[in-house]
Formats: sequence, structure tokens, C-alpha cells
Amino acid sequence: MSEADSQSMLMPGLRGRNLRSILLLGAHADDIEIGCGGTVFRLLILGLKSRSIGTSSAPPDRGSVKRAAVPRRGSAPPAGRTWESLTSARAISQVSGPTSRSAWSRIRTSCEPDLIFTHRRDDLHQDHRVVSDLTWNAFRSHTILEYEIPKYDGDIGNPNLYVALGRRACRRKVAALMKFFTTQTTKPWFTEDTFFSLLRLRGIESGGRTQFAEAFYARKLVV
Repeated sequence: MSEADSQSMLMPGLRGRNLRSILLLGAHADDIEIGCGGTVFRLLILGLKSRSIGTSSAPPDRGSVKRAAVPRRGSAPPAGRTWESLTSARAISQVSGPTSRSAWSRIRTSCEPDLIFTHRRDDLHQDHRVVSDLTWNAFRSHTILEYEIPKYDGDIGNPNLYVALGRRACRRKVAALMKFFTTQTTKPWFTEDTFFSLLRLRGIESGGRTQFAEAFYARKLVV
């Protein structure tokens, strides 16, 4: 399947919506890239003009999606991007604390995204669950898709929304992960075959129209 063909399969349930901005939320520096990096690349290819990107632990010069989003002819980040940094998992967990309240308040008031990506509520990693809960608490009338992170907990579930990806998008995602998160490569699970395997499995589950896919949990959709 060509990249152009696979683009027409992007999120059929959202077809026709004018996606002007997206908000990406993650508890750790590499979460966004692992969970939805391929989908973000696809959205950029389809001409997304404005990005509102939030991360809870890393400055904007750390991640592959952030670097890939910069236009080829320039080095400055695109307009419309917002950043918030919660410096530790402890700060994230303190929902009632002033640091957490003020940071998430700034995220909420700084953008009005058409689509939000965040962690899955049933993720067994505590930091991931907290970010998911805070996302749903802050954005109550938005379309939110929850991504998945493979890890030793064995908490991969049964997603209900798939984004078809071509080989090029998958190679770009995996190459970016290995290039920009070299400190993670010492972990036994952080390997190319881990990421390609999950992309391939979700491609099979998506119905056979594509070899690869990223999967999401659409807990609540208003149509």
C-alpha cells in the first residue's frame, strides 16, 4: 500500500473534521513518540497547520516528533505550539498541589485542540494513569484518543480505533526513536523489533487493509 493510499484511511470516524491543532500529552520524554509518533507524522503529511504539543517531562528539544515537526527549510518551531513542563512524577501526582493545578490550567487555557492524544487510563504505570486522568479532567468536551506503551507489565489491551500506517511512516517513527532516545536503548525492551512488532500486530487487527497500524482507545466520542 502506498503512503498516499494509506492517508485516505486515517481515522475514518473523524473524516471531514478540520483538524487545525492537536495536543499531545505524555508522562515521560519518549511516551508520545512511542504511543502515537506514526500518527503524528501522518497528520503532518496531511497538512496539519498548527500544533499544540504538551509534554509533562521534557523540554521541546528532546523528542523526535518535536524535531520532525520543524519545517525542513527552517529551524524554528512552528507557530501555535505550546509547551508545559511538570518536572517530576511527584508533581504530576499532586493533583491538588499548586504546581500541578497551575501547569494544567496553563495547558488548558493556552490552546483549544481539535484532537488530543494521551495515555491510556488502564495503563499499569502510575505516571501514565495520572496524566490520563488529568487530561480527561481538564478537557471535558474534546475528542481524546488514548495511546499504548509496550512494557513488561503485560497491560496491552483491546483497542477500538486504528490508524493505518505505511512502511515509510513506520520506519521514520522507529528510526527517530532510536536516534533521539539513545539513553533508552540500554533497556532490553527498547529495540526496533519491539516497535515494529506492535505496529505489525495492530496492522493485522485493523482488518488487513494495511500491514502496519497504531492503535488507540476511544473511550468517549461524540458524533
